[in-house]
Amino acid sequence: MHVLILGSGVVGVTSAYYLARQGHEVTVIDRQAAPAMETSYGNAGQVSFGFSSPWAAPGIPRKAVKWMFQEHAPLKIQPRMDPAMARFMMQMFGNCTTERYATNKERMVRVAEYSRACIDHLREETGIRYEDRQRGLMQLFRHESQIASAAKDMKILEQCGVRHRLLGADDITDVEPALARVPGKFVGGLHLPDDQTGDCHLFTNRLAEYCRDQLGVTFRFGIDIQRIERRADTIESVMTSAGAMTADAYVVCLGSFSPLMVKDLDIRLPIYPVKGYSLTIPVIDDGGAPQSTIMDETFKVAISRFDDRIRVGGTAELASYDLNLLEKRRSTISMVVRDVFPEGGDLARAEFWTGLRPMTPDSTPIIGGTKYDNLWLNTGHGTLGWTMSCGSAHLLADLMAGRQPAIDPRGLDVGRYAA
Repeated sequence: MHVLILGSGVVGVTSAYYLARQGHEVTVIDRQAAPAMETSYGNAGQVSFGFSSPWAAPGIPRKAVKWMFQEHAPLKIQPRMDPAMARFMMQMFGNCTTERYATNKERMVRVAEYSRACIDHLREETGIRYEDRQRGLMQLFRHESQIASAAKDMKILEQCGVRHRLLGADDITDVEPALARVPGKFVGGLHLPDDQTGDCHLFTNRLAEYCRDQLGVTFRFGIDIQRIERRADTIESVMTSAGAMTADAYVVCLGSFSPLMVKDLDIRLPIYPVKGYSLTIPVIDDGGAPQSTIMDETFKVAISRFDDRIRVGGTAELASYDLNLLEKRRSTISMVVRDVFPEGGDLARAEFWTGLRPMTPDSTPIIGGTKYDNLWLNTGHGTLGWTMSCGSAHLLADLMAGRQPAIDPRGLDVGRYAA
């Protein structure tokens, strides 16, 4: 069948790859001039399967109030009259129970662990490189209380068969030698040896080239997607700036813009754009730079290593679709990388970027069909779009083909919000 994919970020392009591998004719359309020019462009660079955790966790409502008064808080809220923001926050806080956290964590890890196998196979099959490293991720703790809080995550990781190791303060330098230059800052870390690092923009573009050249996927850029036309229980076409486009099936991979596109179809997606920021810094001292990825648990800032660059990503800002670059947000992620790897990169030459993460209240992506027999969704991955992209795309392709998927799809489609 002919499949029309809306969106050429990492989720859209991986969806094209798996659908084309199954023999479908695939067309991808996007308003940008090239793949991965929005949220997939400057993300934190971590492919963090084992670190897949819901934002909605016990204690978060109390922390959110405290963060409002901190200069370098991981969560910032731009006050505005926005019913969608208020609704999202209420739904997210409703997921901050121990029971809901465990359910959501299991769903996320289920997709992420499948995605680990998928991306490893994809890399082997396609041969693409994207400044990738397979050296793990380490969550760094500045306080003993954070180690105690990590116990529930380690229990779920153990249940899901995810390799992990709790490290003491004297052991973290075995994983990241540069931390020896900042003694006394961290009391320990949680090491996930199977997590990975790389440039998502480079990955998406090289995979798109492979899809075009080897699998016959058609990419059409510079096309504004205006609306989706329906008749009864079937989608008839997608109206664009290039006219009506038709296919046998349609897949929405528009990230934060997905709810706007399907709203007139009477589909309510509880996705809200959560703004994130990143810095890309030239490496000036290899010995003083990270070798893979660390996550500073206190500030929720990730620091990843590319070939000759450091990518620093962090801050969750609720500000609707505002893409203004705020210097006060830059100061937070600059402070963290300067504190952890003070000699690794040249901050004066850093590229500052912002993008919108498509967040659901339970942090779990929305993958699967809709009440329309030929409309499918692969969206709402939040901060873990690249991490979950290959697994969610493979799952979607199997569901669309009526095949038995490799993982249980229950709890992953939009139906979980019906109540």
